[in-house]
Amino acid sequence: MKKLISRTRKAEDAIVDMTPMLDVVFIMLIFFVVTASFIRDPGVEITPPGAFSGISQEKKSFRIAITKNGEIWFNGQRIDIRKVRPILTRVKAENPNSSLIILVDKKATTDTLISVMDSSRQAGIVDIAVATRQQ
Repeated sequence: MKKLISRTRKAEDAIVDMTPMLDVVFIMLIFFVVTASFIRDPGVEITPPGAFSGISQEKKSFRIAITKNGEIWFNGQRIDIRKVRPILTRVKAENPNSSLIILVDKKATTDTLISVMDSSRQAGIVDIAVATRQQ
């Protein structure tokens, strides 16, 4: 009878508790989701102008696009020029250290580009870049 009892105790001791490992995996998942930077494309195809002196943006940024027809796109939706400032004010409040990258088609008018830049500065965004492609 004694041997039977010792066997069951050994079997109980061999069980591995998975709860701490699941906690660690869950914490790692939360860490990666929080620290990941998601770049949302505006949702349209743009042919940016070429430049020899373009530099890469390293900061977390969001993008707004201007098509050759003068349409303004943000997060896959076409927006009116009057909505640019309120949208950018909200985005700036959510991400105070982020910058704005304007993807402008090379055939777009500068009037639309200047309007978007002016609205973004009024929204409090001072770090603005215009996307180019390498020549």
